[in-house]
Amino acid sequence: MTTSTPLHVTWPQADARRIRRQFLDRPADAPPAPVAAAMLGAHAQVLSAAELSVALRRAEGTRADVRAALWRDRTLVKTFGPRGTVHLLPAEDLPLWTGALSALPAGPNGHPPHVRLTAAQTDEVVAAIADALTGAELTVDELTDAIVARTGPWAGERVMEAFQDKWPRWRQVTHLAAHRGVLCFGPDRGRKVTYTHPGVRPLTGDRALGGLVERYLRAYGPATPGNLARWLAAPGGWATELFGSLAAAGRIEEVSFEGAAAWVAAGDTDFPDERPPRGLRLLPYFDAFAVASQPRERLFPGAAYERALGRGQAGNHPVLLVDGTVAGVWHQRRSGKRIVVTVEPLRKLSAARLRDLGAEAERVAELLEGRAELTVGPVTVGPHA
Repeated sequence: MTTSTPLHVTWPQADARRIRRQFLDRPADAPPAPVAAAMLGAHAQVLSAAELSVALRRAEGTRADVRAALWRDRTLVKTFGPRGTVHLLPAEDLPLWTGALSALPAGPNGHPPHVRLTAAQTDEVVAAIADALTGAELTVDELTDAIVARTGPWAGERVMEAFQDKWPRWRQVTHLAAHRGVLCFGPDRGRKVTYTHPGVRPLTGDRALGGLVERYLRAYGPATPGNLARWLAAPGGWATELFGSLAAAGRIEEVSFEGAAAWVAAGDTDFPDERPPRGLRLLPYFDAFAVASQPRERLFPGAAYERALGRGQAGNHPVLLVDGTVAGVWHQRRSGKRIVVTVEPLRKLSAARLRDLGAEAERVAELLEGRAELTVGPVTVGPHA
């Protein structure tokens, strides 16, 4: 996986290109789905954070447009994406995503032996889910009944430990069913989650994996196999072999990134000059840029590495991005239309930057369909608050 004279790429160059391709320098005149595609999905464990992640990258509109794309137009799909976490993904990209995610190596089964499903039982449950959700939107309880009716009582036995409760056995394959393309989220029914069938056919594993790696490298390259493995929560050795096969096929190429070997998609070697990217942004929980950009110590320099990361994990705190690096944390609290935005900078901001911060807080509030009240000072709440 080497070339004789690899291109040398610096951190400012890579950072500036990622920011440009993420529409964080100049919002895109584009609908929500293409924006989510450029991000490689918006993390949606907290749906309002995903709505803001997509909305702040668009030149017009609010979070309402993201919701309309998700539930009315169905150009976005809420499903289990990379790392098994909930994401908003473009509907037209779902064949690639499901094909790639279902081809990842299976990790160790963390359930006790008496809880686990056999391979045959897993396939039977996934088939039952596909049949039950086709043309339907079912709550967890309704889906449980439908699965038991198609398989047997064993699938519904409440044996899985979960949040001081016990879940039915079949739920251990929820993520797998999503990755095989037979389950995604439907609209909430009151306070209850529903699932439905996305109606897609996954691409074949090799084709899908190669396509996903190329998209990942275009969005977040240069990157290493270890970076990809971390992003997907996949084994490092497997990622190294995958990069080797893609390099041999001429689909990716090596560059020198800050003096170390890294890879970009073949032919994608156009980088801006070495000036650091300019601008200020408030990024919400688990924003794709903050999670996927590597090396993490360059994106979170100095005090930011301790203050804005949770044991090295990005996304636990919303972050203040200044000139391409994390320079603080922030928090928002809503009361009706009033949105109190508290920002804790980790370095002194100039008068011009404070004006930029005020404008950004106002924009965030507008995207969330509210009115901003900005406070610059310590953020006293913990992660995920």
